[in-house]
Amino acid sequence: MKTSTSDAGVQPHLEQRRELAKTPTGVRGLDEITRGGLPTGRPTLVCGGPGSGKTLLALTFLVNGAVRFNEPGVLMTFEENVEEVASDVASLGFDLPRLVEARQLAIDYVRVERSEIEETGEYDLEGLFVRLDYAIRSVGAKRVVLDTIESLFAGLKDDAVLRAELRRLFRWLKDKGVTALITGERGEGLLTKQGLEEYVSDAVILLDHRVHDQVSTRRLRVVKYRGSHHGTNEYPFLIDATGVSVLPVSSMALAHSAALDRISTGIPRLDAMLGGKGYYRGSTVLVTGGPGTGKTSLAAHFLDAACRRGERCLCFLFEESPQQLLRNMRSIGIDLDPWVAAGLLQFHADRPSRYGLETHLATMHQLVADFKPAVTVIDPVTNLMTVGTYADVQAMLTRMIDHLKTENITAVLTSLSPGLTNIERTETTISSLMDTWVVLANDGVNSHRRRGVYVLKSRGMAHSSEQREFVLTDHGLDILDTAGGPQEGRDHHARV
Repeated sequence: MKTSTSDAGVQPHLEQRRELAKTPTGVRGLDEITRGGLPTGRPTLVCGGPGSGKTLLALTFLVNGAVRFNEPGVLMTFEENVEEVASDVASLGFDLPRLVEARQLAIDYVRVERSEIEETGEYDLEGLFVRLDYAIRSVGAKRVVLDTIESLFAGLKDDAVLRAELRRLFRWLKDKGVTALITGERGEGLLTKQGLEEYVSDAVILLDHRVHDQVSTRRLRVVKYRGSHHGTNEYPFLIDATGVSVLPVSSMALAHSAALDRISTGIPRLDAMLGGKGYYRGSTVLVTGGPGTGKTSLAAHFLDAACRRGERCLCFLFEESPQQLLRNMRSIGIDLDPWVAAGLLQFHADRPSRYGLETHLATMHQLVADFKPAVTVIDPVTNLMTVGTYADVQAMLTRMIDHLKTENITAVLTSLSPGLTNIERTETTISSLMDTWVVLANDGVNSHRRRGVYVLKSRGMAHSSEQREFVLTDHGLDILDTAGGPQEGRDHHARV
């Protein structure tokens, strides 16, 4: 049997293909975007404007290497001395003096005087190489950070010399076999002020801190990565008390599982309307209705039932404080305080206008990752419209829903209907993404206001198409036996 020329040429090529060696940064989300981390034994440039997070990202890379991956590192700083650097990151739990004492980290502050360079007219990196080589050998470093490159070349006006020395620096780092991260200030119309670093480094990461309508958002983009596929979009990232975390929004795909087990809504007669068993686990549920229809009360029933099963619940509030919600729910017989005390229920309340949508999304991702809930409630999603357009809010919620489905987290989202005549429309236009849609409505008959509930859709299960009347009582939300008027003897329990 003969092998064709084309087959013979393709097969060896496939066999010889090798994945580029990667060094994990330990930064949540960044390693996913870069498919494993930074290129091992090669220099990576991190550039951005003042306050964009360059130094913090670089130090996180070093500290994680020493603490989590047993890779000692070297920090050579040209702006701040050792004490200042250690003080800057102490609030994040980074104990640099302890790492230095344990010989897991070496820090060298190099003071560069611009006047000395201008006076002598000479510039040579030999002295820097000697100091850097000594620091690397002293701890057996695998990782190196230079912060920042502008300070190193301050005062050097000869572009030819600057470019030659930059190339020499990056070549020296490669020859040493260390995974290097170099920070640089963003230039005018260029990624950096020198305009050369992005051409001599193997990977370039751009950090951006922008303000729109008085709301700030931090974003990260991998501009280039030689020899490796990577995410190319802009990704929101956070800097908080735990450090840096990045949200890899483009990595979400329609690959989540579909569970068969069901969980209770917390309201037996609503369970009956949903085929007798409630929601599918890992599904997303939309509860819509006008003001005062009982959306939050229905969500509270769901939280209470999940906590009774011993499941962890995370509730995002964009309208009222946790204490206000706890008080209001006690008035209808739902006491959530014991679950908060037991650590099963956690609230996160925030004004939508406090951050941009991307920051809200990244915060929610991080809280889900930290708390690992089985159930999540977002109440109400319509308040997010105050900080974004329809398209922006829909995109943000789509990414959040994808993430919750991927983690098999059952989510209930409440949404305010735009009007009494449009109860089957949502302001955020996310109804098509929902597995189950429960509609709550008010109507008035003979000066009496009646509340009604019906299941508009519920994918994958038989469900009732009947609208049922319900009342809010001292023992919670009570769905009546028929869709007619309130049964005699129950009106005195109803809350309006």
